[in-house]
Amino acid sequence: MLRLSELKLPLGHDPLALGPAIEARLDLAPGDLLDFAIAKRSHDARRKAAILMIYSVDVTLRDEAAVLARLAGDSHVRPTPDTEYRFTAQAPEGFNGPRPVVIGAGPCGLFAGLILAQMGFRPIILDRGKAVRERTKDTWALWRRGELDPESNVQFGEGGAGTFSDGKLYSQIKDRRHLGRKVLEEFVKAGAPEEILTEAHPHIGTFRLVTMVESMRQTIEALGGEYRWGSRVDGFDVETAADGSRRLKGLQLSTGDYLAAERVVLAIGHSARDTFQVLYDQGVHIEAKPFSIGVRIEHPQSWMDRARFGTHAGHPDLGAADYSLAHHCANGRTVYSFCMCPGGTVVAATSEPGRVVTNGMSQYSRNERNANSGFVVGIDPERDYPGHPLAGVEFQRKWESLAYTAGGSTYAAPAQKVGDFLAGRASSDLGDVAASYKPGVTMTDLAACLPPFAVEAMREALPVFGRQIAGYDHPDVLLTGVETRTSSPIRITRGEDFQSLNTAGLYPAGEGAGYAGGILSAAVDGIKVAEAVAAAYGPPNPLTAPR
Repeated sequence: MLRLSELKLPLGHDPLALGPAIEARLDLAPGDLLDFAIAKRSHDARRKAAILMIYSVDVTLRDEAAVLARLAGDSHVRPTPDTEYRFTAQAPEGFNGPRPVVIGAGPCGLFAGLILAQMGFRPIILDRGKAVRERTKDTWALWRRGELDPESNVQFGEGGAGTFSDGKLYSQIKDRRHLGRKVLEEFVKAGAPEEILTEAHPHIGTFRLVTMVESMRQTIEALGGEYRWGSRVDGFDVETAADGSRRLKGLQLSTGDYLAAERVVLAIGHSARDTFQVLYDQGVHIEAKPFSIGVRIEHPQSWMDRARFGTHAGHPDLGAADYSLAHHCANGRTVYSFCMCPGGTVVAATSEPGRVVTNGMSQYSRNERNANSGFVVGIDPERDYPGHPLAGVEFQRKWESLAYTAGGSTYAAPAQKVGDFLAGRASSDLGDVAASYKPGVTMTDLAACLPPFAVEAMREALPVFGRQIAGYDHPDVLLTGVETRTSSPIRITRGEDFQSLNTAGLYPAGEGAGYAGGILSAAVDGIKVAEAVAAAYGPPNPLTAPR
């Protein structure tokens, strides 16, 4: 089978046109094309008057070798890659321990647990939060009534922070083993629409993610895995040998239980600040890392659709328009869009009392009134929070606390219209753009809860982005603050064996450890770390080892 990429057809083309287009592109004789399947589909809207659909297709030909030889210089005609996942190990029959432990039930922990379960290792999965249905109720309590549960919210609980998001399933990570395909296939088995296997920018949305993580939990439990909810890890039992080497022996849980554990996947997410402190206090190697700070910016989705697609706005093959923007500022900062949510809402995402944090969320339909995205400024330890591995956490807390105060100390979020933000004056009311954030917004001056350098950079970037997307810097466009959880403020550094640099048996993983940034990349990292844990039990199975 061959893969033909960059096959272009006009928007709204006849579905039957794909076969003839393949034959023409490959210069095939009648009958040479035996079959084909769409591998990936996207669109090119750079010319709004002539939007193109872009396909990658896997084709079965009468004589594939001859076509491949004839088109040897064509980079868009290649053998179809082998994307089948092969397990790297298998637990001995009747395996009964010591069982691996996974801390965290977000995308990384979920896939680490799933792979370990599928290989027969019967993992124990700990999460400080609750199962997803109960967690959803607690999250809505904050959004509707301003009631925060610090252990069950947007950040903590089954599914992790990705559950309350747009459910984006694409990434720019290098994935030579096609582990991302394994992730997507498992999601489809758990109830995701099959189109995520072929769309270039697939997404799922919160409501579908809820049922999917439940289904995957049931799969893990059927394979011998075990979940323990409300089980925050408050201590790491580390044994130090005479030569100074350190090895993990067990975990002290918030329930009062002690869990012996020699191989632990640390998939705690980017907001487990108390656990970061525990790890630091117990000598686990941690480094500060860059992240970003800013706000959520909201536009009517119809504005974005018209700006991106022109007269084709609303075409079913295009869906709700998204965007990706970046600008390098005169003060040396970079402002960029982050986690764009078409047809979505801005949500309360704090996990600590007395602080306000924003994030974005969409459902699968992406049919809410507004588009939103992070409008953020890159920051780094050397310039902005030097001197301590956990200084980035305190930097986040400072601005989140100021946002809580600016919002009225009720979990309402501070907000400002773009026109007022650019003019340096407080906003007193909303304009043409409605606020989607719940439990509500307080119109104010966001300069009170953002670093001055960030305000300066954002004011420079807004008109630049407005020249790229009509209406982006409209005076009534709404800014809601603050966005601080773009990624983890730390890296729990690991070696080539995926173990902590100075604590054997501890496997830092995913976004919280600084090795991922989103659902797909976190899930892929979970697979890699699970394979490393399995390898620690013994040599790999030569029949199933990866290529």
